[in-house]
Amino acid sequence: MTRGAPNTWFQWACYPDNYLGNRFCLDLLVRVFSHKGIPSINGFLWTAENRATRQTRRPHVDPLHARDGAEDAEDVSEERRNELRDEQVVYAIHRQDRTFLPAREHCPLCPTRPGAEQTEIPFPAFEIAVFENRFPAFEAPRGAAEVVVYTDRHDDSFGTLEPERAEALMWVWRERFQELGARADVEYVMIFENRGVEVGVTLHHPHGQIYGYPFLPPVPKLELAADARLGGCAPCALLARELQDGRRIVYENESVVVNVPEAARWPYEAHVTMREHRPSLLDCDADELRGLADGLQTLARGYDALFDRPFPYVMVVHQAPTGTAAEAGGHLHVEFYPPLRTAEKLKYLAGSEQGAGTFISDVLPEESAALLGEAILRAE
Repeated sequence: MTRGAPNTWFQWACYPDNYLGNRFCLDLLVRVFSHKGIPSINGFLWTAENRATRQTRRPHVDPLHARDGAEDAEDVSEERRNELRDEQVVYAIHRQDRTFLPAREHCPLCPTRPGAEQTEIPFPAFEIAVFENRFPAFEAPRGAAEVVVYTDRHDDSFGTLEPERAEALMWVWRERFQELGARADVEYVMIFENRGVEVGVTLHHPHGQIYGYPFLPPVPKLELAADARLGGCAPCALLARELQDGRRIVYENESVVVNVPEAARWPYEAHVTMREHRPSLLDCDADELRGLADGLQTLARGYDALFDRPFPYVMVVHQAPTGTAAEAGGHLHVEFYPPLRTAEKLKYLAGSEQGAGTFISDVLPEESAALLGEAILRAE
């Protein structure tokens, strides 16, 4: 890893003309390769002849920009314990200066076009790129923070990606989960996307993030506690209950079920849950990853159709812990927390939600599921 230049540590860059339409583009995704005369990185050149060749280590690019006043890794963030709530609070004060809603022509996640200013991605075209966050909340030897850029097209969204691209993204998530989860300083890997200014996004270009927490956060702790309380896998039990009831299911395929949970906290909250018990992405086969991508995209497009507008949300991939609690449990599912309760009104976390920890909702889950299911049909 190149210290001091997190924006230039590239794990993948997939270029359109080399995207061969193969099932997952997995071989393309696990290497940086050249495209249309771009020099190969560290001497590695992608060709059809060496597509089957495996590398034990991916090539890394040299630094483009050193982070101004780059801190030691230990100083990137400070953790303090809130004893009243029994949880960690992380202070990453350098993030106060991170890029905030730049004009389109100055988007740091767009490709670097010939003659234009250099962005975080030093290529004129790409499919998917992953690099270390320039303003990390965590950094080795106390965790990790990465950015996953879904596409080089600024106006796309997760829901509008080509199905093959979304499927390839599942493999990117899988590989990053595997690599980060194998690190001794990472206890939990969280893959997520913030979409829309309503949830605090600072860059509009379609992208997600990955945090490698150096401790087990409260939510996965609660999920493990739910397993113990219910005497087995809690998501398995809840999924069986939803399938039996049927009223809150908005979409399903052979691999996943999409539903508004019975006790949804957000008006249009939805979960995408693997039908089979799969602790993490590593336990999914190719068909299941394809089905997961389909379920996630179907829901995202349905959200946009619900109020005929780009729908803000927080999307979080829930998986098994990777550190000392790795064997404790977990069931792969993805939760969406959208803040809209109508086309123009937001659900705020006010007194009851923040002071007492109890959500009060204006919409019954059965009602929102009916509306969301209709929107998914309109979007197809």
